[in-house]
Amino acid sequence: MATTRTLTHAGTFDLEVADDRITAARPAPGDPDPAPYTEALVRPSRARVNRAAVRRSWLEEGPGANPHRRGREPLIEVELDRALELVAGELLRVRDTHGPQAIFAGSYGWASPGRFHHAQSQLKRFLTQFGGFTASEGTYSHGAAEAVVPRVLGRSFRQLLREHRPVDEVAQHTELLVSFGGFPSANRYLVNGGTRRHVLREALLAARDRGCRFVAISPTRSDLEEELGARWLPLRPGSDTAVLLALLHVLITEELADLTAARRLSSGLDLLLDEVVSGGSGPPPTPAWAAEQSGVAAEDITALAHGMAEARTLLNATWSIQRTEHGEQALWALLAAATVLGQLHLPGGGFGLGYGSSGSVGAPVCHPPAPALPPGGENPVTDHIPVARIADLLLERGGAYEVDGQRRRYPHIELVYWAGGNPFHHHQDLHRLERAWTRPATVVVHEPFWTATARRADVVLPATTPLERRDLGGGTVDATLVAMPRVLDPPAEACDDHELLRRLAARLGFEQRFTEGRDVDGWLSWLYERFRAGDPTLPEESVFWDRGLVHRSPVTGMRAGWEAFLADPAAAPLPTSSGRIVLGDPAHAEQGLPVTAAWRPPTEWLGSATSTQLHLLSPQPPQQLHSQHDEVDAEARRGERGREPVWMHPEDAQARGIADGDDVRIHNRRGRCLATARLTTTIMPGVVSLATGAWWDPARDVDGGTVCRRGNPNALTRDVPTSTWAQATSAHTCLVEVEPAPDAPQPAPHGPGPTLHAPASAGGR
Repeated sequence: MATTRTLTHAGTFDLEVADDRITAARPAPGDPDPAPYTEALVRPSRARVNRAAVRRSWLEEGPGANPHRRGREPLIEVELDRALELVAGELLRVRDTHGPQAIFAGSYGWASPGRFHHAQSQLKRFLTQFGGFTASEGTYSHGAAEAVVPRVLGRSFRQLLREHRPVDEVAQHTELLVSFGGFPSANRYLVNGGTRRHVLREALLAARDRGCRFVAISPTRSDLEEELGARWLPLRPGSDTAVLLALLHVLITEELADLTAARRLSSGLDLLLDEVVSGGSGPPPTPAWAAEQSGVAAEDITALAHGMAEARTLLNATWSIQRTEHGEQALWALLAAATVLGQLHLPGGGFGLGYGSSGSVGAPVCHPPAPALPPGGENPVTDHIPVARIADLLLERGGAYEVDGQRRRYPHIELVYWAGGNPFHHHQDLHRLERAWTRPATVVVHEPFWTATARRADVVLPATTPLERRDLGGGTVDATLVAMPRVLDPPAEACDDHELLRRLAARLGFEQRFTEGRDVDGWLSWLYERFRAGDPTLPEESVFWDRGLVHRSPVTGMRAGWEAFLADPAAAPLPTSSGRIVLGDPAHAEQGLPVTAAWRPPTEWLGSATSTQLHLLSPQPPQQLHSQHDEVDAEARRGERGREPVWMHPEDAQARGIADGDDVRIHNRRGRCLATARLTTTIMPGVVSLATGAWWDPARDVDGGTVCRRGNPNALTRDVPTSTWAQATSAHTCLVEVEPAPDAPQPAPHGPGPTLHAPASAGGR
C-alpha cells in the first residue's frame, strides 16, 4: 500500500492507494480546520464516462439533427479517434460557415485545482488559436460584486479580494463583526485552486476569545454562530438593503457618522444623504420602515447602529446576499455604511466582501499570483456575455441587452463547447436551459462522469479526473505549492483535456502552436519555473517533486495603493469616475443605472408571497463542492432515497402536515423537485433551504409532469438577472410551495450514461 498526497479545492489530503484504488483518505497534517470531504475521495464512481460517445441522430444525420432529443435518445460509443474526427470537422464547418463567434466556449466550473489541467484555460487557448470564440465573463458566485466594486472602489473584485484585511488582523483588532449572510461553514472550506491551511475559523475563535462580538443577519443561523456566541438577527431573504439603509439612517440622523471623513474619501455623498434621510426614491428608510420590509425589529436596528459607532466595527457581506434581484444595491449600501462610519483606515475596521464565502478571503498573507497557462494569443472575437446569461444567449439570438451601462447584442451560437463544468446543475431554471439547449446545432462536452450535461451532449469526450493525471497545485494567493502525482490509472480511453485538445489541434493543423513543443511534463516544468521566477526562494523542481510540497514566500504591500488613498485621496486617487469612493453618481442615470444605493423590492419575496408560499434559499451544500461527488455517495450522505434535505421551520411543516423525514414536493410555476424534509428552528419561519448538491434527475411525476427526483433547487429558481447593472444570477429570489409527497417516484441509481455499444465505423455523414 502506497501513500501519496494531493490537492483538492477543499484542501490537501493524504491518500492510501492499493490495487489502483484509494482505500483511505485523511486531511494532511497541519490544517487547523480540515474539510470533511474524505469519504468522497474513497468511494469509486458508478457513473464514469469510459469511452467517447455520440448522440445517435447527430451521428447518423449530421449536426442539428433532432436537437430536442438531447438527453432523451441513446449516445453511441465510438472509438476516440472517430469522435475527434467528427469534432474537428464540425469546428471547421462552424468557423468557415458562420464565423468563430458562432462557437461558445461555455467552460465554467471548478473542475481541477491543478495549475496546468485547468479545463477553461486549456479550451480557451485551443479555441483562440483556432480562430476565436464567444466567451463568458464573470462568475455565478459574485457576479453582482464584479460590477459594483470597479465603479464604487475603482478596482476589480479579484484585486479587492487580495486587498482584504487578513483574518489575523480581525482576530487582533475587530471589536464588532456584523455579517450580512452570517458565517456559513461549508463555504469556508473551499478555495479555488486549493489551500494548505483553512484559517478563518481559527481567527474568528481568537477574536471571540479576545472579546469581539458577532452579529449575524441572515434568514438562517450559521453553523459557526453557536461557538462564536453570535447574535442572530433573522431577516427576510432579499431585504438586506433595507436594513443597511436603516442603519445609515440612524448613523446620519443621530450624528453617529463621520461625515467629515466620508466627504474627504467619497463622492456623491449628498445623493446618498438625500436617499437615507428624506427617502429620495421612496419613504425615508427609518428602522420602523426597515422592520416592515425585513422582519428585523426596529429597536434591534437602532441598537446595532449605536453599537457599530461605539466599537471597532467590520461590516461583512457574504456573496450570497448579492445573488438576489437588485443584489448590487446591498453591496453598495454596505460599502456606503462602512464609509460613513469612518473606520476604513482602522485595523480590523471597515468592510469585507466574502469572509466566510471562500477560504481564500482574508488569507493571512498574500503571495505572488500563481502563474497560469498562457492564453495562446488574443481572442479575435470581442463578443462576450455575462456568465449567467447562457440561456438568453441561446434563446435570444441577435437580441439586444444592457449590462453595466453598455448596450450589446447576443451573437448567433451554432456550437457549444463545454469542458470542466456542469451547467445543468448550477444554472437557474433548468427547464428554460433545456429549451435553450435545443438551439445550437452541436454540443461538445469533455466529462469524466455522466452528468446531466454530458447526457445532453452530441459528442462526449472522456476526460480524466485530477487523480488520474500529473499536475501542480496551489491557490492563487496560497502559501503552499503542492505536487499532484498521478494516483490512479485512467479508465479505458479517458484522456486529460490537454491531450484531447492536442489531438484536435493536430487534426486542424496547429498542434505545434498549441503545445509549443512541450508535453505535459514540459508544461509542468515551465509553470514551476514561473513560480520560481516570482519567488527565487523556491527549490529546484526535482526537490519540489521529491518533497511533495514547498512553501512560497509572502509579499508585502498588497494594500499599499488602498492605504495611500485613505491617507491622502488627492495625492493617491482611486481609478473611479471621481477619484474617490463613489457613493452616488448622477451620470449613472444616463446609463440606465441607479444613482445611489436604494431599496428596490424583489419580484418574488415574502413581502409579496401568498399565505402558502415560502421563500427558497439554495446555498452551498455541506461536505460537497456544488454537484461534485454526488454520484459517489449521495445515498450515504442523504439516506437510502438519496434526496437532498430541505430545511424548514417546524411551524411551516406543521401547517402543511409534514413530519421530519417525509418526502416533500417543492414546486412553483417554473418546475418542481422532491426532497426530504428536515425540521429545525435555526431557520426563520417562511423560509426553506435546499442546498445545490443533487444532480438534476428529471423524471415523470405521478400526474405526468416533470419532477427532479433528487432535489436540485435549480428546477425552481428564476433565470432572471439581478439587474441590467451586472446581469448576474438572482437565484435566491424564489418563492415556492411545499407539500407532502407520499407517492413520490424514487430516484434512479447513478450509473452509466445512456449509451449503446457500436463499432467504430458506426454512423457516417
